[in-house]
Amino acid sequence: MTRTTGRRAPARRRYARPLLLCAVLTTTVGACATEGARSAPPAATASHVPARDPGPDSTDSRDPARVPATKAAPVRVSVPSLGIDSELMRLGLNPDGTVEVPPPDKGMTAGWYTGNARPGEPGAAVIIGHNDTRFGRAVFHDLKGIRKGAAVDVRDSRGGSVRFTVTGTETVDKDAFPTEKVYGATRERTLRLITCDGAFDAAGHPVDNLIVYAVAR
Repeated sequence: MTRTTGRRAPARRRYARPLLLCAVLTTTVGACATEGARSAPPAATASHVPARDPGPDSTDSRDPARVPATKAAPVRVSVPSLGIDSELMRLGLNPDGTVEVPPPDKGMTAGWYTGNARPGEPGAAVIIGHNDTRFGRAVFHDLKGIRKGAAVDVRDSRGGSVRFTVTGTETVDKDAFPTEKVYGATRERTLRLITCDGAFDAAGHPVDNLIVYAVAR
């Protein structure tokens, strides 16, 4: 459970589900828009993200929740079977309590949500990446091709690496995001990869999210 601070929690309904909202910004290119996730994880896991002193491992000045210098931060994620290999920026909460997503001009860079576990520690580590942005294909464009048993490697700032094995995938309607399943507490060392997926609605937004579930072996 994340340590709480004196910050007042937003209304519970704002924490119903985290979404990556997507938009078609041209007539031919779909884009995951950085309008911010509509909601953060449940209060039991990350409704408060404590402020921490920045350490030498910091890789993203936008991060409102710093990893202590005594902890190695995740800095890279790769999915060898799909040719995915990306640096990791840090993602926290927006001022309105919604979950950050990478900015569109960094579409080829995935982000680690600092309010949950570090990859390799007990708990659910969450990595978010775009499918497409207005600049074109993004880091998780091919994630829908991942298969059960595939390897996902996460490297930290000290050269350590954790290998996760994919246990399954789930495509969900963005209005029915399984918040507790994705962000909830677990004693296992798990990883979730999240991106946009599905058909486009009348406004040009993909209607689904793709979630990849993996566990450290």
